[in-house]
Amino acid sequence: MLTTTAYFGNFDRDDTSAEQETGEVCIANISPREQQIRLNFAIRQLLITLLILAIMIALHLNPLGRLTLLFMFSASTVSYFQARDKT
Repeated sequence: MLTTTAYFGNFDRDDTSAEQETGEVCIANISPREQQIRLNFAIRQLLITLLILAIMIALHLNPLGRLTLLFMFSASTVSYFQARDKT
């Protein structure tokens, strides 16, 4: 009979001695105007991408060709999240 023993560390540490900071974690590094510019870009990029996708579907183009729109969708998504997260 083979017996295997596993040893684990103590994960029930008491960190009451460490101070916990409170407040805002991320300080905005772009102005509200820049946030609006990024949000407008994200909306325009999304609408253009959806229009191109509708045209590709209407023309019955190869579905693999639609994968090229992934880059446009990602640009829109990144701009949206940058504007939302104020980065």
